[in-house]
Amino acid sequence: MTGTIASSTSASTPAAPTTAAPTTAAKTVAATSDSTTDRTAMLEALERRVLWLACWMIHNANHLRDNEDGLKVGGHQASSASIAAIMTALYFDVLRPQDRVAVKPHASPVLHAIQYLLGNQTRDALENFRALGGAQSYPSRTKDGCDVDFSTGSVGLGVAMTLFASLTQDYLAGHSWRPNGDGRMGRMIALAGDAEFDEGNIFEALQEGFRHDLRNCWWIIDYNRQSLDAVVNEQMHSRYGEIFRSFGWDVVVLKYGRLLEAAFAEPGGAALREWIDACPNALYSALTFQGGAAWRARLEADLGHNTVGDLTGHLDDDALARLMTNLGGHDVETLRRAFHATTSDRPTAFIAYTIKGHGTPLAGHKDNHSGLMTPDQMTAFRSAMGVREGCEWDALEGTVEPEAMRAFLDRVPFNAEGRRRRSAGRIALPENLDPGARPGEAISTQAAFGKILDAIGRDRASPLAERIVTTAPDVTVSTGLGPWVNRRGRFSREAIADTFRDEKVPSMQKWQAGPAGQHLELGIAENNLFILLASLGLSDSLFGERLLPVGTLYDPFVSRGLDALNYACYQDARFMVVGTPSGVTLAPEGGAHQSINAPMLGMAQDGLAGFEPAFADELAVIMRWGFDYMQRDRAAPVIGDWLHDARGGSIYLRLSTRTLEQPRRALTPEDAGAITDGGYWMRKPGPNCALVIAYAGAVAPEAITAVGRLAGHARDVGLLAVTSPDRLSAGWWAAQRAREAGEHDALSHVERLMADIPRHAGIITVCDSYPATLAWLGAVMGHRTRALGVEHFGQSGSIAALYRTMRIDADAILSAAWDTIGLKPREHRP
Repeated sequence: MTGTIASSTSASTPAAPTTAAPTTAAKTVAATSDSTTDRTAMLEALERRVLWLACWMIHNANHLRDNEDGLKVGGHQASSASIAAIMTALYFDVLRPQDRVAVKPHASPVLHAIQYLLGNQTRDALENFRALGGAQSYPSRTKDGCDVDFSTGSVGLGVAMTLFASLTQDYLAGHSWRPNGDGRMGRMIALAGDAEFDEGNIFEALQEGFRHDLRNCWWIIDYNRQSLDAVVNEQMHSRYGEIFRSFGWDVVVLKYGRLLEAAFAEPGGAALREWIDACPNALYSALTFQGGAAWRARLEADLGHNTVGDLTGHLDDDALARLMTNLGGHDVETLRRAFHATTSDRPTAFIAYTIKGHGTPLAGHKDNHSGLMTPDQMTAFRSAMGVREGCEWDALEGTVEPEAMRAFLDRVPFNAEGRRRRSAGRIALPENLDPGARPGEAISTQAAFGKILDAIGRDRASPLAERIVTTAPDVTVSTGLGPWVNRRGRFSREAIADTFRDEKVPSMQKWQAGPAGQHLELGIAENNLFILLASLGLSDSLFGERLLPVGTLYDPFVSRGLDALNYACYQDARFMVVGTPSGVTLAPEGGAHQSINAPMLGMAQDGLAGFEPAFADELAVIMRWGFDYMQRDRAAPVIGDWLHDARGGSIYLRLSTRTLEQPRRALTPEDAGAITDGGYWMRKPGPNCALVIAYAGAVAPEAITAVGRLAGHARDVGLLAVTSPDRLSAGWWAAQRAREAGEHDALSHVERLMADIPRHAGIITVCDSYPATLAWLGAVMGHRTRALGVEHFGQSGSIAALYRTMRIDADAILSAAWDTIGLKPREHRP
């Protein structure tokens, strides 16, 4: 049997099948003791409550609540039903407080129902499912009020997150810190739909798990063999098993429940098993939807009347339907036994056969993914569940012994310690960071980044150095991390010798690795980088130990991991990501490596503060500020903190390999504040200013040259160094909102910077990125603006040649300046 077929995106609602909802407790329980029988019966009753509440909150959202926009709310009743038993067995019996779970997106209603029964979710949140302030469509660490371990929504990412969270836990243990407060190693568990395994990032993550000797990780596949609008190919479970075993995982297949296993042991049972194993997905699905009579007719046609009669003749149609849909993923006792029997710390994949929509009128229908029960179907479903009208939200409605049930829930191991959001103290920072460059020295921001980290790592007793963990997708050396890794080592669960060093082969790199190392090397997969940064950046909340993760990659390849970057920020993980080298400035690398829109990605991404410094002293100030920003209070109020200055967030640094002569200056605290707020005057405009040139990043020499050449032709020209288009613009948006809310004196940093520029003055902006990165500056005070930047893919060449081609060189700035201030070319020729 390979199961059911795919559902479409249609909202059609199939007619009710002849199958009934599961009974309160299975009539044949292969129990080892009375206590096991009682526990199984209790869990099966809880499964019914979970399924009811999940379906009811979706029904309420779509049919009973006033939805002012008239749109279907949705909620995935069928996808919730297929995993209800799995989640019941886990949350009410198997999980411990230190375990963490990523719940498949479409099972959000099941998670909320479970948390409601455990007392961790409110009725109001359930009634407002998918409404503002209510339970979220998909589990969210930041938006849901109940205790969500990992946000899910973009399929596949939550699965990979559990793998990297397990590596994070190993990292903490390897450094003799005590994850979970007392050193208990939790299991990082993903509940995944089988269609999620179409996502390539899952298999990229499997490779990293193998490289890093993954432990304490379970992936439980809800193998219902249906996706949004496609059928999972026949026998995919065997391919999954082969893949997992090749990466060193144990594989447990949960195909049949206790009723079917008992039937197989009866005369004729072997033939029934062979028939089910050979049954195509589409046929099994159709028979499931049609119910017991259809099952009986098909089995008699294929196996013979006598065989079927001897095996199932004592069963009525409803009982036969229950038997034929008694798969392993729907049998609570089968599930809990399998989970409890898995005591090794080896990574384990459970392939649990299920039926999408199990226990509901939607079971087996190909349109059930987005299907909703009709009001009439819900009325019949309510009756089958033993729920009285008007008592739909009562937590223990329909249970036989509510007091015993409440006592059982009070003893659930997973909930024994209450809310499991942990915390960690702040890491002390030095007053200043060594910029790694002297005034007048020529150095790039990428090289300065490496020197700053190396200087931090030089002090073995430094709290900051101790808590920094670095990572890169096979670009450690080429992004400036080499000195840090040489000094602090690579992390691995077991010690790994540096063979080249042992064999006395000269090398700049010292690749010795062990549990005390502070660099996690990754393969070339940007999704893995960002999901690892998310895991490391949540270590304080997940495990109670703070880490300060720093990840590097080539700037153009930030886009390759955007989904995972957004996912990391959505969870409010804290990390520093360094994109380097960047722009057409990396010249000889050619167009494939020349990032154009990366600064705008940093500006638009919530939870990420983007910077593009030109000089090493700016970078040192930003990095020191960034390590503080990463540690700020996640619980700080959001309203009124649009810049996230109180709450903090993650950091994105866009750096360059272009060497620039460093300015001769000593930055004051006021200078440092301006740099982290987004910009400062390198040359303040005078009272008769006719022109301002604003630049960001590596094009600083061109802007400085242009200002010098303008000196004899335009008065009081200003030069604005923009260190963060993101922070500068975010502050402006925030100030506008504040004024609209009644704070009439609110003023942003960029408004203060530009307050004294005459209205008639023009602004030229220039950056090695898309022109819109800085084009908005003219809107702050109403100045006419000409924005220069990169609009097309470049090619290999020198910096000068590419700047000239892209029109971001000094001559292009001057031409834009002449046009802006109204001078003709012959009027300004030397």
